[in-house]
Amino acid sequence: MVLGSLMSVTYGTTSVYASRGFDPGAVLTAIQQEKCTSLYGTPTMFIDTLNHPALDKFDVSSLRTGIMAGSPCPIEIMKQVITKLHMPQVTICYGLTETSPVTNQTLMDDPLDLRVSTIGQVHPNNEAKIVDSNGHVVPINTAGEICFRGYNVMLGYWEDKEKTDACIDPSGWFHSGDIATMDENGYVKVIGRIKDLIIRGGENIYPTEVEQFLYKHPKIQDVQVIGVPDHRMGEEVCAWIKLHAGESATPEEIKEFCKGQISHFKIPRYIKFADEFPLTVTGKVKKFVMREKTKEELNL
Repeated sequence: MVLGSLMSVTYGTTSVYASRGFDPGAVLTAIQQEKCTSLYGTPTMFIDTLNHPALDKFDVSSLRTGIMAGSPCPIEIMKQVITKLHMPQVTICYGLTETSPVTNQTLMDDPLDLRVSTIGQVHPNNEAKIVDSNGHVVPINTAGEICFRGYNVMLGYWEDKEKTDACIDPSGWFHSGDIATMDENGYVKVIGRIKDLIIRGGENIYPTEVEQFLYKHPKIQDVQVIGVPDHRMGEEVCAWIKLHAGESATPEEIKEFCKGQISHFKIPRYIKFADEFPLTVTGKVKKFVMREKTKEELNL
């Protein structure tokens, strides 16, 4: 059965495993033929599956649950996964290769607002904390770097002590490089990667926040926000946008959609319409490649 890389489906106790390349049509075919009940994948894979031109012709009613992970999960996409793909019990997972790999997960019976806005609570027998730049634990609902300690944290990078020491402190805490908040019930919300944080004229801008807003535009299928160099402001906001099939838009139209809805300094200065985004083999967007391409195209 040909499925997307890291996108797999299950039925009963049997799994239909991923192939080397992602093909949303093959995923839908497998779900229909095998009456699969669970579907795993990255947000980009789910977006492409939801936008397959023949989606309505496939019977996906056997689905009920699954996992979305690998990058921030757009709220609007989660809602469509629940309704269009018949996955009311879908959960969100979060983790890293260095943590073997899942540390947090929502529950199937968590309220919808928690399943579309958080990565859930930390798994049993794991510890998590959110710290500031000095390593001090921050108050509830305050942004900082999320760190983990437990049986699933790696011993270290192979034959690379310097890199290992840079992310695992003497107390065994693994520093993820992700910015997050934790509420009073232990539910964690990931705001973005520290390295992806955009600092424009002294203002901190989290790409995920801008992306979540732009997903509300009816013409936008997928969007990725990055920071690019600017002589005066330090960095400016750039949005790569993939439109729904048959749609067209202008940068001015997108900017007008943002006015009065998000802070003026968060409105993308640069907007690039693209047919696809550069991806890793596991379906994660390579923002560093997007940054380099944008710098080159704009001569920044």
